[in-house]
Amino acid sequence: MHELEVRWHAAVRVLGGANDPGDLVERYAEPHRGYHNADHVLAVARDADVLAETDGRTARERAVLALAALTHDVIYDGEPGEDERRSAGWARARLAGLPEADAVAGLVLATADHTSADPLTCLLLDADLAVLGSDPAGYERYRAAVRAEYAHVPDDAWRVGRAEVLRSLARKDPLYVTPHARERWEERARANLAAELSSLADPR
Repeated sequence: MHELEVRWHAAVRVLGGANDPGDLVERYAEPHRGYHNADHVLAVARDADVLAETDGRTARERAVLALAALTHDVIYDGEPGEDERRSAGWARARLAGLPEADAVAGLVLATADHTSADPLTCLLLDADLAVLGSDPAGYERYRAAVRAEYAHVPDDAWRVGRAEVLRSLARKDPLYVTPHARERWEERARANLAAELSSLADPR
C-alpha cells in the first residue's frame, strides 16, 4: 500500500470513517507533475503533523490536517485558484458522510491565497512552504522540479513570472505564521529566496 493510502486510512479511522481514497495515488503520479506530486504532499503531511504535535493539537484536528495535506494538490492542472477549488471538491466528495469533510475542504481552499486567521489552517500553510527552508541541495531540487512543470514557458517569461512569485513570498513578514515553523525554516527560506532572485536577475 502506498504511503498516501496508509496516511489516508489512518486519518479517516481517527474520524470514525472508512472512506476510500479512490484515485488519490494515481492523480499524484500524473506525468505533468514535476513538483506537485506524491513526494511533495507526503512532505507537507509529515511537516504538518510535526507542527500539529508541537502545537498540542488533538487527534481529530491532526486527522483533519493530514487529510487536507494529502488532498491539497490532488487536482493540479496549473490553474491557480481553480486547482484548489477542484481539489477541495474532490476531498469533500471522497470524505462524504464525515462531519469533518467541510473542514478539510476549507483547509484545502486556503492554500489558494495562502492566508488565514485560523490557527489549524496556518499549520498547513506553513508546512506547504517548508520546502523554501530546505538546505541548498534540497532547494535546488525544488527549484528544478517547479521549472520542469513549466517547461513549456520560455526562459525569459519564466524568469519574470518566477521573480514575481519569489518577491511576493519575500514580502511576507513573517514568511511563516506559526512560531515553530519560523524558528525552523524562516532564516534559511529567506536566504534561499534571495539567492534564487539573484540568479534570475543574472542567469549566467
